[in-house]
Amino acid sequence: MSGDVPTPPTSRDVAAASDTVVGTVEKPGDSADEFQFIVPNDIDVRTGEFVVYDTVVEGEQRDVLARVTNTEQERGLPGDFLADPAVEPDEIAGALGVPSGDVEIDRVTARTVGYFDEDLETFTNPRSLPDPGSRVHLADDEFLEAVLPNADWQSDSGLAHVGWLLNRPAGDANVFLPVDDFSSTHLAILASTGSGKSYTASVVIEEMMRPQSRAAMLVFDPHGEYDTLPDVRKDEHASVFRDGDYTPEVNIIQPDEINIAIPDLNYGDLLALLDGPSDRMKYVLHDAWRNLQEESNDISVHDIVAECYHVDGEDSDTASALEWRLQRALGRDLFVRAAREELTDLVAPGQVTVLKLNRLSEEDQQMLAAALLRKLYEARERAMRGDDDRLDFPLFTLLEEGHRFAPDGNARSLGILRTILSEGRKFGFGVGIISQRPSKLDADVLSQCGTQVIMQIQNPNDQQAIRQSVESAGEDVLDELPGLTPGQAVIAGDAMNTPVLARIRERHTRHGAESLEATQEWRDSWDEYREEQERGVTEAYDDDEEVDDTPL
Repeated sequence: MSGDVPTPPTSRDVAAASDTVVGTVEKPGDSADEFQFIVPNDIDVRTGEFVVYDTVVEGEQRDVLARVTNTEQERGLPGDFLADPAVEPDEIAGALGVPSGDVEIDRVTARTVGYFDEDLETFTNPRSLPDPGSRVHLADDEFLEAVLPNADWQSDSGLAHVGWLLNRPAGDANVFLPVDDFSSTHLAILASTGSGKSYTASVVIEEMMRPQSRAAMLVFDPHGEYDTLPDVRKDEHASVFRDGDYTPEVNIIQPDEINIAIPDLNYGDLLALLDGPSDRMKYVLHDAWRNLQEESNDISVHDIVAECYHVDGEDSDTASALEWRLQRALGRDLFVRAAREELTDLVAPGQVTVLKLNRLSEEDQQMLAAALLRKLYEARERAMRGDDDRLDFPLFTLLEEGHRFAPDGNARSLGILRTILSEGRKFGFGVGIISQRPSKLDADVLSQCGTQVIMQIQNPNDQQAIRQSVESAGEDVLDELPGLTPGQAVIAGDAMNTPVLARIRERHTRHGAESLEATQEWRDSWDEYREEQERGVTEAYDDDEEVDDTPL
């Protein structure tokens, strides 16, 4: 496990170009912001790499950053030399006097990102391509660390170290995400199964729980994948997570400890829980629910039923029908009568709370998210207005399997998530959506996630959903998605000044979402089954012996 914590840059006052010359400019590219340069075969320049050229902008020399979008072999051995696999091509080339060996060159296409404007703290398009024949340098590691994140290096804002640039050796060029940016403009982590989305989410959680952030986090965990987060409190990780009196708190709430407070529901929630209520039932329930909410913050299913009879009469068939439906919907251990008044036991600075939902149905998971997120959002609204100081700190919630809670369809949790994603920034309420099926996510929800970590995506529908909703990642970067391997990602959006290809760092804590090794599980289960059988036969034999030894 990784124990090193890199030091973030303190300024952007570093040289843009390294000493490494990688090629020579040949000509402009197909679009106005592209150019092509020639690279010898002994220099490896891959898609997603960053290079620098110099140009004059308004009479001033500028170093301009560009991102490699394509690499093609320009020259090699003729195809005829390769026709017969039994003959060495170099022998034919030598016999004909044709140079061979180190003759290959690559034509590389790069797209201009811009020169970094210190005043604007972002890249500015120079509207000037490099001159043919000019040199192209590899971008400096320290420069990239400093300018790629949309960060204010002069502030004390937290920075999440999520990994390294993919095309550089691990540790050479760190990739940082400004926590303030992605926590306020929302985050999407999108990946096919097995590509590392939960692993990456855990890296983000670790970074947000470090001393420089001390976030207040709530995680909805449908599969029980975050059980190992308490490792942040272990002594072996003290250098990473502790600072003075600070040690992060981790609160894992088990499935049998999870409940939904009936007073935290709204009328729409109640209707969703009932089985096809008639218009008359809706009218009676509406009045009964309104009356109860005006009187108390402690409401049981029996209170609702009694009020329905009070509204419609003791002999009401409508109230009787509602009683049956309400008892079936709310008469479960999941629902409790007392509203949750103290929210700081659930969310607090320096604490991550994980709700393990793996024993709840999808509908109950959605209902819990709807009731809980709505209550937290309303508390943040009151706090920002100065009406209530019980939740006077920002919140960030992560939803694993986000397409369950914000599907491209109907779900009780969809409405409040849309509200938080569109309005939450001004109330200090951020959302992270983790999903393996972007095409099944609500399009508005996905488009509201300002920062994206996108890993391998093979499904064409999911690729198309990303292209339509994620405007900040260019086509050339998104084309890389099918070829990414587990642990590799495109990071783009509000938290970055330009999209990057990154390698996600190793977790400090153990990973709790590894795939089951089916054959090992089968072998172990078979061994246990045989042992149980043998024990049963032995016990039965012993019982027979006892019977035989008993005197008549």
